[in-house]
Amino acid sequence: MDHSVRSHLRVEIGAYDETIRRFIPGYEEGLRRAAGEIARARPGLVLDLGAGTGALSEAILKHEDVGVLEAIDVDREMLDRARVRLRRFGARARFRQHSFEDPLPECDAVAASLALHHVPTMERKCRLYERICQALRPGGIFVTVDVTMSADPAVRERCYRIWAAHLVSCGIEERRAYEHFDEWSGEDTYFPFEDELAALGEAGFRAECSWQEVPNTLLVGRKP
Repeated sequence: MDHSVRSHLRVEIGAYDETIRRFIPGYEEGLRRAAGEIARARPGLVLDLGAGTGALSEAILKHEDVGVLEAIDVDREMLDRARVRLRRFGARARFRQHSFEDPLPECDAVAASLALHHVPTMERKCRLYERICQALRPGGIFVTVDVTMSADPAVRERCYRIWAAHLVSCGIEERRAYEHFDEWSGEDTYFPFEDELAALGEAGFRAECSWQEVPNTLLVGRKP
C-alpha cells in the first residue's frame, strides 16, 4: 500500500498535527483513550500501524507500563517527523518504513489512529485483522481509533452534518467542509462500526466499541 499524507490531505507535513485536530472531532480524546487501553495491557512490544507523525505513539509511550513501540508507516516524510517527536523515548521507540498490509512481527499490542480507513474493502480489512490477531501473543490487544459511518443513508447524512459542523467550528466554511469529504473519498473508506466489530470477531477477537465522538470511533479487540 502506497500513501502520501501530503498529497491526500493537501497539507504540509509540518502542519499536519494542527490540521488533523481541525478535521477530526475528538482527536485528542481518541488518542488518550486508545493509549490508555494499550497501557493497561502492560505490553512489551507495541506496533503502531500507519503511525504518521507519531501522535498515538507518543501518547502510548508516555505510559511507563509500555515497553518498546515500533512505529510503522509507508510515508517517509511522516516517519521522519515521528523520529523527531519520539526522540526523547530513546530505545523504547523504533521505526520501520513498511506497509501495515505486509507481514507483522510477533507482538503484545497493535494500535492504529486514522490509518485503517485507507484499506478500501472489507474483505482486505478482514484479512488485515486476521494478520493482526495472528501476530499478537495470547492475551494481546488491538485498538483502532478511526472514522466510521452508518450504512443507513439518513444516519450517514446526519453524521456528515455533525462532522461538517465540527469543521465549521474550527473556522472552515461549510462548503469547504463538504469539499474535503469529497476529496478524501478518493482514498478513504468508512465502514459501519457494527461491520468492523463483526470483522474483528471473525478474525478471532473479543471486540467492542468503547468510545465514539461522531464520526471518530474507538474499537478494541482482545485476543483470548
